[in-house]
Amino acid sequence: MKKSALIAMSGGVDSSVAALRMLEQGYACTGVTMKLFNNEDIGLPVMDSKCCSIDDIKDACQVCSRIGIEHLTFNYGDRFRTEVIDRFINAYVNGMTPNPCIDCNRYLKFGELFNKAKELGCDYVVTGHYAKTRYDEATGRYLLLKAEDPAKDQSYVLYSLTQEQLAHVQFPLGELTKPQVRAIAEEHGFVTAHKSDSQDICFIKDGMTYADFIEMRTGRKFKPGNFVDTTGKVLGRHKGIIHYTVGQRKGLGLALPEPMYVKEIDVAHNQVILSTNAQLFSKSVTATDINLIDCERITEPRRVKARIRYHHIEQWATVTQPDDNTLQLEFDEPQRAITKGQALVLYDGDVVVGGGRII
Repeated sequence: MKKSALIAMSGGVDSSVAALRMLEQGYACTGVTMKLFNNEDIGLPVMDSKCCSIDDIKDACQVCSRIGIEHLTFNYGDRFRTEVIDRFINAYVNGMTPNPCIDCNRYLKFGELFNKAKELGCDYVVTGHYAKTRYDEATGRYLLLKAEDPAKDQSYVLYSLTQEQLAHVQFPLGELTKPQVRAIAEEHGFVTAHKSDSQDICFIKDGMTYADFIEMRTGRKFKPGNFVDTTGKVLGRHKGIIHYTVGQRKGLGLALPEPMYVKEIDVAHNQVILSTNAQLFSKSVTATDINLIDCERITEPRRVKARIRYHHIEQWATVTQPDDNTLQLEFDEPQRAITKGQALVLYDGDVVVGGGRII
């Protein structure tokens, strides 16, 4: 009996080729598009067809029709609002900088979609992420690994995958480069072959800032406050804490004798703390809400390489686990702008050790 696969079809080229590769490997495939938000959720007119939640569904359906598999659409708007949009807003309101793609993967693609796969009796959930998996017979654990193409590797945003999920997920693009994926799509006449990759957060429309979106969704204006330096000296006025993130220099609107950067958001006192670039560097990171993949627990200090944001080049560090839900990490060399709310992800070579949310 054929193994069955539920393919997450975003309407892009990656998921299109992922579906094709699973079909070519003999799986019984069903394409699924997750409708994650309505136009009014992101400030677009209800009937505006430019919204990706409409056009992308059409593209996914056309690809499925071309390769001869069923296409389904499920509405997860309520769950997306709660687990992605609301978390995004709450993070900024509390002086943190979130990564909503990680929350979407955790709660939607590998949460709700896994539940739907079980309901439909599918053996695997498949996405177009650039990553790989492997079963380690020595430890009895499923591993998450980097993709072959370092320029497209997405293992960082997948660190929250559990052992049960890794046992039932496949990433068919893990061995491919993006040019290879596009060539396959073009060869098969996919409408998505030359579709550009999404470059920003999907639920914030073009031309809208994060702060604009948060004020639209919350219906509140965030009060101005003081810019201060690390000694508490007032340097000027800011326009509301949601307009700033750690490491930011542009858009401060200040004339200062030397370049200054956002070092910290002090929510309690409605202050934005500025510093020199040199003062942005630190070695220590604490992360919570952790998930470990290649081991059940870190029982002694472990040498790893670590990333503190998606485009950060991983650096050598030593990590310990003081309790069930905390990682404490010390980089060998100071790192710039370690930011609350971002993910700390640990690597042992190409293997993802695990990660957590920086606090």
